Amino acid sequence: MIFVMVVIGGITRLTESGLSITEWKPITGVVPPLSDAEWQHEFDLYRQIPEYQQVHRGMTLAAFKGIFFWEYLHRLWGRLIGVVFALPFFYFLLRGRIRRPLAPHLAAMLVLGGLQGALGWYMVESGLSVRTDVSQYRLVAHLLTALAIYSYIFWTALTLLRPPGAASNAVRRMRPHLLLLAVIVALTLTLGGFVAGLNGGLVYNTFPLMGGQLIPGDAFAVDPPWRAVFEDPVTAQFLHRWLAVTAVVLAIALWLRARRLRLLPLHLLAAMVLLQAALGISTLLLVVPVPVAAAHQAGAVALWTLALWGLHATR
Repeated sequence: MIFVMVVIGGITRLTESGLSITEWKPITGVVPPLSDAEWQHEFDLYRQIPEYQQVHRGMTLAAFKGIFFWEYLHRLWGRLIGVVFALPFFYFLLRGRIRRPLAPHLAAMLVLGGLQGALGWYMVESGLSVRTDVSQYRLVAHLLTALAIYSYIFWTALTLLRPPGAASNAVRRMRPHLLLLAVIVALTLTLGGFVAGLNGGLVYNTFPLMGGQLIPGDAFAVDPPWRAVFEDPVTAQFLHRWLAVTAVVLAIALWLRARRLRLLPLHLLAAMVLLQAALGISTLLLVVPVPVAAAHQAGAVALWTLALWGLHATR
């Protein structure tokens, strides 16, 4: 469900739907507008924010309903995740069916999920008064928190399914290489969040060159230059694409080292990194069509999942 949530969040960003609901109602917000008057009220609230006034002025109510759907689905899915986790957690906890060492981890997951909802509203709030979209910093924080919760749950599940054991020497030798790859994947994913937040996929829609150059002349043009990584779409895209190329090289090199070992996640990782690179290049060349871009975001989560699985298997 969290995997799907990240993809829905990506579609919400791609369709510019994230600011369509301008109020945070954790309980009553589960019910969508049901009458013409309620729809008009939501639309009137949206027309007061800068995004409508500067970007979507003249939007019809029918078009508003289209973007409202994705943001509503995103929030509803988040609430459903909380219900699906909390109800069985408390049921099994009260019946004494959860082992004592596991209970604090499950409680932490629940708390983190609640905080993630608050962080989501903090992100939306950044685009309601001055900006025409949300802060890229808050967007990336929201994305990385979702992936942290996802990783925590996935790692815990793997540990329950496969308790720690002694890996062979050949398997353990793969771990430093895999750890480096996981770090590169995490950095690439983080830069991808900034590319999305800065609409960086809409500039230099060519590959491998950017404006006929490997390093575009307008990269790192922000003063001081380090801020360009987080605030300049050209720089963010430049670093994102070359970190991705580095990840491909490292993954293929890892597969060549490990191809005789029976480590399924490492074989899947090599295949996934090639598919993800193809999705990324396609997203760029096709100028960010929503289905391809959403698949690219799903691919990023899948690639990270396989990296975690590989790290768990080489303990």
